Amino acid sequence: MNTDLYQLTMAAGYFAQGRHEAPAVFHLFFRKHPCGGAYAVLAGLADVVDFLREWHFSTEELSYLASLQRRDGQAMFPPEFLNYLAGMELSCDIDAPAEGSTVFAFAPILRVRGPLLQVQLLETVLLNLINFNTLVATKAARICSIAGDDPVLEFGLRRAQGLNGGLSASRSAYIGGCAGTSNVAAGLAYDIPVKGTHAHSWVMSFENETAAFEAYASTFPADSVLLVDTYDTLVGVKRAVTVARKLAEKGHQLLGIRLDSGDLARLSTAARDILNEAGLPEVKIVASNDLDEYAIRDLKAAGAAIDMWGVGTKLATAYDQPALGGVYKLAGLQLPGQPWRDTMKVSDQAVKTSIPGPQGVRRFFRDGRAVGDVIYHQALGCAREGVARQTLGGESLPTWARVDEGVDLLQPLFRSGQFVGELPSIHQTRAFAAAQLQQFAPEVLAIEQAVPYSVSLEQRLAATRARQSGALRAS
Repeated sequence: MNTDLYQLTMAAGYFAQGRHEAPAVFHLFFRKHPCGGAYAVLAGLADVVDFLREWHFSTEELSYLASLQRRDGQAMFPPEFLNYLAGMELSCDIDAPAEGSTVFAFAPILRVRGPLLQVQLLETVLLNLINFNTLVATKAARICSIAGDDPVLEFGLRRAQGLNGGLSASRSAYIGGCAGTSNVAAGLAYDIPVKGTHAHSWVMSFENETAAFEAYASTFPADSVLLVDTYDTLVGVKRAVTVARKLAEKGHQLLGIRLDSGDLARLSTAARDILNEAGLPEVKIVASNDLDEYAIRDLKAAGAAIDMWGVGTKLATAYDQPALGGVYKLAGLQLPGQPWRDTMKVSDQAVKTSIPGPQGVRRFFRDGRAVGDVIYHQALGCAREGVARQTLGGESLPTWARVDEGVDLLQPLFRSGQFVGELPSIHQTRAFAAAQLQQFAPEVLAIEQAVPYSVSLEQRLAATRARQSGALRAS
């Protein structure tokens, strides 16, 4: 039932027209890279697997559908259609890159084959699970790339899009490179390391700041990070030094201090001086307060002495881009009594003219570095030499002088409705995502003015697309 009504009305229409079990193929992809960059990090695939393993219509859900009426007062969905849904089991073949893969615009990230009715019903939920998760994982990768070796913590639950959105954001941010989260539910659900300090309310609840710091340190002597900017930040740092010395007398170490307001560059360098002069170079400085990749870049350029970054709202909400814009397009089907037919949508906007036929994506390398992805028609195949000749915008590309063997990105996930892929741990997925990014030139991964990565149509598929587009326009 996690679907749009029009998916169900189309399904009922397919059933009424006797084409509900016609073999069909859809592809899920996006047309524009998120956050102004030139790549994305695929996330949400484990959620897709979990959802599809339980995909069915319950008695309660079917009763609700039976209660819906058309404007003429008749039942919207006939009993025979609902009976069909009641007995329906997933029978689709689904292929995808591994979760954490670096992916690019226009190249399919899900290929879904199966009965037309089923693959149609999957559209909304697949887009929902892939779009947001991929968006947040990409945002996290961008932030972590700027932070470099400094850990980034995801602190966004309070500003996230609901509790489920908060869980998804925490998981995807970890896949994208974050070192931990403040979201305890995400720690429980996904085994993500949970991290945190205390709030200003803790300090304000005591008679003075020193008493607050001492109380917190006595409660968590091995895990204390003190928030020092409730009143006067640098005075707060000096009070934290006093608490650190008392902890040391008891065999413990103050882990760090946190700055959450003000001029973070100036305050962090001043705080570092205070800590170093007190013989506490090991005490870390954590910063928060509306951070993102641009703020972190500017703070580093200004010489900020910050060791760890707490990023909240702008990560968990993908603040600068509210949606990825993924789409799900029919690329072919075989109606009863007819041969297979590749399908495509034609548009005056070149980017909205779809690609016909069942597609694969092959990534080519040169000396270990990815140099281009080629979308090819499965029936035509993908030759290694001379394939990158035309981008989806129609620009000409030079023929590759030399490439190593390519790797097909779309791998079996479901066969005949049964899960056949692998679900690595979230820690393995996070490591895989980081390794994937290392395969690309730094200019492709830049947060601004990134150099586009080559994603092209295999030349025979390009010719087929042009020919079929012309024929459809003339029909």
